[in-house]
Amino acid sequence: MDHNERLRHASSFGSAAVAYAEHRPDYAQAAVRWALEPAPGLRVLDLGAGTGKLTATLLAAGAEVVAVEPDPAMLAELQRGLPGVRALPGSAETVPLPDGSVDAVLAGNAMHWFDMAVAGPEIARVLAPGGIFAGLWNVLDDDVEWVAGLARIAGPAAIGPRDTPAEWRAATADMHLPKVGTDVRFGSPEQAEFAHGQPRTADSLTATLATRAGMLVMPDAEREAALDRIRTYLASRPETADGEFTLPMRTAVLRVHRL
Repeated sequence: MDHNERLRHASSFGSAAVAYAEHRPDYAQAAVRWALEPAPGLRVLDLGAGTGKLTATLLAAGAEVVAVEPDPAMLAELQRGLPGVRALPGSAETVPLPDGSVDAVLAGNAMHWFDMAVAGPEIARVLAPGGIFAGLWNVLDDDVEWVAGLARIAGPAAIGPRDTPAEWRAATADMHLPKVGTDVRFGSPEQAEFAHGQPRTADSLTATLATRAGMLVMPDAEREAALDRIRTYLASRPETADGEFTLPMRTAVLRVHRL
């Protein structure tokens, strides 16, 4: 994906902020604890915080959280849902915090949008010595047969190159590195996965997949055709056809130390 296409996808979420807040999953608490384990303290920046899905999990873990989000509609949803959280406009490339002011920077389903040539130095700047930078992603557990079938039917716009465990590992192993230049601000990466799940129905799972960036930027006719394929598939499977089920997921974490 080239720079302009990446920006188009990254900026697509504001139009679906309410649906994003309603349908996107939270993050496994064990994953958040692992991400924060080596940090020198619990002052945490949730960077690219969206509507606050990771922010809420961080609060439950006892962290002192500041959230930064570039999209005004997403930020407004975060402020509506978590009115007590300090939430600021800003981006990974321009972080509105002082030097050394946080012990950890976490990004939930957002790190792949960062320009690490610019964001890397900014994230390192706001981290205290010994600080941690971690990206978290909720991926679908395609070891489960019906989930693997859903990934094939839905297509890459709905279930893309970071949305299943094996593909996530390959796609994120060097994501903390700048794409150009050699100004590396972080140490060797560690990856881990933690079991997770989300209560869904066929309708709410379809609505969840509709909030993916690839779906949001599709022409209307293509998007509706993709959603119809998903609905038809879910209606055909005994695991998902009737009532509520648990969507098998993993919260996957990439963790690096500030150099």
